[in-house]
Amino acid sequence: MRRKHQQVTFKPYTQAQLSLPMKLDDLIAADHLVRVVDRVIEGLDLDGLMRGYKGGGTSSYHPRMMLKVIVYAYTQRIYSSRQIAKALRENIHFMWLSGGNQPDFRTLNRFRSTRMKEVIAEVFAEVLEYLVAGGYVKLETYFVDGTKVEANANRYRYVWAKNVQRYQTQVREKIARLLAEIDEVNEEEQAEYGDDDLEELGGRGDGSGDVDSAELSATIARLNERLKGEPDNKALAQAVRKLEDDYQPRLERYERQAAILAGRNSYAKTDEAATYMRMKEDHRYDAQPKAAYNVQLGTENQFVVGYSVHQQATDSPCLIPHLQQVQEQLGSLPQRIVADAGYGSEENYAYLEAQAVGNYVKYPLFDRERKRSWRKQRYRADNWPYDAARDQFTCPQGNALTKLRSVHDQTSNGYARERQLYECADCSTCPVKGECTRAAGNRRVIVSLTLRAYRERVREFLLSAEGQRLLAKRAVEVEAVFGRLKHNWGFRRFLLRGLEKVSTEWGLLCIAHNMAKLATC
Repeated sequence: MRRKHQQVTFKPYTQAQLSLPMKLDDLIAADHLVRVVDRVIEGLDLDGLMRGYKGGGTSSYHPRMMLKVIVYAYTQRIYSSRQIAKALRENIHFMWLSGGNQPDFRTLNRFRSTRMKEVIAEVFAEVLEYLVAGGYVKLETYFVDGTKVEANANRYRYVWAKNVQRYQTQVREKIARLLAEIDEVNEEEQAEYGDDDLEELGGRGDGSGDVDSAELSATIARLNERLKGEPDNKALAQAVRKLEDDYQPRLERYERQAAILAGRNSYAKTDEAATYMRMKEDHRYDAQPKAAYNVQLGTENQFVVGYSVHQQATDSPCLIPHLQQVQEQLGSLPQRIVADAGYGSEENYAYLEAQAVGNYVKYPLFDRERKRSWRKQRYRADNWPYDAARDQFTCPQGNALTKLRSVHDQTSNGYARERQLYECADCSTCPVKGECTRAAGNRRVIVSLTLRAYRERVREFLLSAEGQRLLAKRAVEVEAVFGRLKHNWGFRRFLLRGLEKVSTEWGLLCIAHNMAKLATC
């Protein structure tokens, strides 16, 4: 009978003894991601980054090493500068990548937010050139989409444009009423203005003049001069104090807030560049908006080819500025642009046509109009035939809708748009008027014939074999990148504040994604 071995043995364990391997390089796998980051960044031209350093003083950490460390940290879901500094002390991959250097968290954060801010576009372009040279991207088809990323801002400290406008109007009315209560006006003012108020208020005493803080300061100065000649006029002195101590500071604050808004509907007090937006993660209709940025991303073969950060909540007005930035970086636009229905506006179609690129941008009704239920909606003007020669539509009852007038407006980007208003001659005796319109008068429709023509051409592209292939591929292009960055890597909130710094942070994240994607090719 075989005797069992009863003695317990353990593998050698001695902490104080020197052991092999002596190099960290021997502990890192040959195909590890950290080697990809090291190899790619080592081959980049970083002259733009180097020029930011000036001689004198103590020596600096090498910018190439700093860039490698931050990019690799992003691939490992480490975004905090303190956590990166900790990894440099404890993680062998970071130790090997940094060559044993251990910059503290302040140095890392200063490099990321200050040094990289000026050159992030150049560094990203260098990475893109590397991908093009390696044949990973060809810059032929550009898949674009947007997502919202929460800003590093207090959720409950905000300024809304409607409130600013209301408060500004109220304080102007109070100023006008207070000035109207000053009962004595010198003879020169009476001769010059008659029954009108001071010209600083637009010549009206009803508060409708758009007085600003500079004009109010001039008015206060004039009243103070007048007060010198009437030192016993207590009512005037009290009114001047009210203007100086209350109304003027409030008016200056509202003007400053209006300048920060710059056409936006809101901004966060702790990050004035961030706009309050409804996030896709907040499914409830009454969920509170959060301070965020709208990030636009363009990909090819799931590599990030272009990115931009915007303050508008909707995607449509962001497409042209985004493509302009891509064109500036690449020198030209890709051959084909593919996007979802959120970008299908007349302004964007006109831009793509002017740039002579393939337009595979869906419009909002593209999917719905292909359904049988859509075609059964007889009283939708989109389903009515249009006679270009007579410039009129024909309703299902055979009545003509003729043009009344043109309507002109302008988009937020300054695009001049013209739409036509059509009206039926007489709907009073129509037996189906209740189904066609709820208006008391005749049925009216407002149509952009330019947009209608663009949609007809785009429909042909999208329904072609190439269009169907690109639409199917779009679903796994940009969305896969967003899935990695926001879900897998957990990047749902920026760490830095301000539009430039946020753009830098997102650029570093895109570079990190391209490195991680490259490691799997």
